[in-house]
Amino acid sequence: MATFVDRVVLHASGGDGGNGCASIRREKFKPLAGPDGGNGGDGGTVRIVVDSQTTTLLEFHHSPHRHATSGTQGMGDHRAGAAGGDLVLRVPDGTVIKDTDGNVLADLVGEGAEYVAAAGGRGGLGNAALASQRRKAPGFALLGEPGEEADFVLEVKSIADVALVGFPSAGKSSLVAAISAARPKIADYPFTTLVPNLGVVQAGDSRYTVADVPGLIPGASQGKGLGLEFLRHIERTAVIVHVLDCATLEPDRDPISDLEALEAELDAYAGDLDIEGARLPLNERPRLVVLNKIDVPEARELAELVRPDLEARGLRVFEISTASHEGLRPLTFALAELVDQARRDAPAPAPARTILRPKAVDDAGFTVTRKGGAETGFYYEVRGSKPERWVRQTDFSNDEAVGYLADRLARLGVEEKLFKAGAVAGDEVRIGSDKNAVVFDWEPTLITGSELLGGPRGSDLRLEDTARPTRSDKRREYTERMDAKAEARAELWTERESGHWTDPDQD
Repeated sequence: MATFVDRVVLHASGGDGGNGCASIRREKFKPLAGPDGGNGGDGGTVRIVVDSQTTTLLEFHHSPHRHATSGTQGMGDHRAGAAGGDLVLRVPDGTVIKDTDGNVLADLVGEGAEYVAAAGGRGGLGNAALASQRRKAPGFALLGEPGEEADFVLEVKSIADVALVGFPSAGKSSLVAAISAARPKIADYPFTTLVPNLGVVQAGDSRYTVADVPGLIPGASQGKGLGLEFLRHIERTAVIVHVLDCATLEPDRDPISDLEALEAELDAYAGDLDIEGARLPLNERPRLVVLNKIDVPEARELAELVRPDLEARGLRVFEISTASHEGLRPLTFALAELVDQARRDAPAPAPARTILRPKAVDDAGFTVTRKGGAETGFYYEVRGSKPERWVRQTDFSNDEAVGYLADRLARLGVEEKLFKAGAVAGDEVRIGSDKNAVVFDWEPTLITGSELLGGPRGSDLRLEDTARPTRSDKRREYTERMDAKAEARAELWTERESGHWTDPDQD
């Protein structure tokens, strides 16, 4: 069974928020003493944190689905629900987080580096929090929001200063064991090294790390053999060392052909240049050539033969023997010099910036778009964080809750935007994404002009006159009323004199 895993697919989901409670307080002689429903608890969040004691992603290989704790429901007597606990996932230093499309989302370098993978949902408000002067006893509460769900690809990319590149059994593990205190597995068969091994080298006042990774073969950049697993772990390194086997028994191999094959694979591999320590492509980084196993007489002769050709290509060449430790000291100091130079040339880390994105003056917080065609029918799509969150929190089995949602949408200006977009009563409206949208036939609050839709639900601004009459208006109204009375009395007197009021029985 594998004990080292450096690439996994993680399915993370935050905890759901608890529902609010709709409750009415009951006291002695007061059966309806007011709303007292508490709020629901917030859901827990999934966080990915770097831990120096963690060296593999094996835990997520066996259990890829991770879910944070959900919040509990609110209760009566103003008791709020408990919040869900955050789920902390510990990963090795140098873990890169990508989405399923391969885009880098975060590069976690350093102890305590953190990334929020899935935020928890908000808890719903209870009816006590929804009470107001106009709605003194709400008979509903808001539902809790579901937690976020997302899939991620976690990749461990070793953090080392020097990477040893070479064919299987070229002596990379032996070189790490000879120049550091690391003790990787060493055997006389190809692909002995299946997992990266890191060794710390002390050369004078300089200290740096060397990575021993699985062997490279032609076609590794396309995934042949362990190529991708190998190349992933050298993306952060500052110096690349080509370890060439001068004592190979394979007839079609020699140090020159091995070097050309290794260089071709480095040229063909496209790494993530936007992660820490990977600003340059692999083929542009400082390189050294090590001719190994010169303790064998034939290997020493071959090394002396190919050295001029390698130096003519502008490469520094070192002849070493991991068995007799010959030539190791000059090699370690040369690597220390290159590593120190790379550290000096590295740009200083940019200070953390606080990015402010103020809201635009004409930004309503949502959009209304007409979609569809003549064949499938037209509909209006409403997108925005507030409308979509309000829809998720609404209990559509409660008519009062649906009316509260309608009031909120009207105050936000959704109906106004629908009018401007050309919507009429009965048109289909969708709030949310296509995968999880709430669909309904739109019935405007008032079917008159949109300028009269600003009043509260159940009211008509046309019937309300809030203007106070002035003193001159009152005087004019009084004069008109007195004149009307005088005219009425004069008309009655004229009718009386003309005999219209004469009793025919008395004549």
